[in-house]
Amino acid sequence: MSAPAKPAPVYSIELFPPKTPEGMARLKEEIKQLAPLGPAYFSVTYGAGGSTREGTFETVAWLHEQGFVAAPHLACIGSTRAQIRDILERYQALGIRRLVALRGDLPSGMGWGNSGEFRYANELVSFVRAEFGKDFWIEVAAYPEYHPQAPNPLRDLENFKRKIEAGANSAITQYFYNADAYFYFVESCQRLGIAVPIVPGIMPITNYSQLARFSDICGAEIPRWIRRRLESFGDDLEGLKAFGHEVTCRLCERLISGGAPGLHFYSMNQAAPVLRLWHDLGLDPAEDRSGKTV
Repeated sequence: MSAPAKPAPVYSIELFPPKTPEGMARLKEEIKQLAPLGPAYFSVTYGAGGSTREGTFETVAWLHEQGFVAAPHLACIGSTRAQIRDILERYQALGIRRLVALRGDLPSGMGWGNSGEFRYANELVSFVRAEFGKDFWIEVAAYPEYHPQAPNPLRDLENFKRKIEAGANSAITQYFYNADAYFYFVESCQRLGIAVPIVPGIMPITNYSQLARFSDICGAEIPRWIRRRLESFGDDLEGLKAFGHEVTCRLCERLISGGAPGLHFYSMNQAAPVLRLWHDLGLDPAEDRSGKTV
């Protein structure tokens, strides 16, 4: 008996909702450039405490109207069950069938005592399944270099397993630049019986100060040799971008050859870096990279 066919890789792109009409107009132009790539879906982020709720919905609605598969992020911190139910009903009515379920960050000035009716992402996943059954394909977050607030790696793996057991279908990782960290994380998950696809998150390198700031906040490590090279470029922005592209492209090649089930590109609403990576990696457009139909 022949082995079952391996699912096609899932290549997707993340966007964030603009804050102004001018920003939305610029984003639409960037999406038009990305559209020929044929990504499985565009995910759209959700600000701390729901601060971009309407912007997220507007962006998702526009993507859906244009015929793209959209996967809104949904963070539960600072929200009630009634509020989350209302958001999900709006997406359900729109025809959205894919979600990225997250705990989210507390808004500035908000204490955990005012964090709403959810504390953890697994509680959000459980709620979605209880209220909407299998109507949504649910992505959750994974951290190959471990969540910065986790007391130890084992606890972080246990937290991730709870999200999967609650009903998540697959996961997207925080970005990283150490392929070994990803492969070891996947192997650790498999030893715990976690069998869902874990898609690497890819952050193109185009701005060192911005990348360093993000990485310090989210706990993503920039290996010393990469950090020092990026620092050395100074005002040479083109040189920095060329080096950053080479590093990220090699990372993606190793992940793909090592069996990663796809790639999720953090675009920062900039088409050019994703376009260059996509083409240099030879990720030809496909009619359906969306994985299992939901």
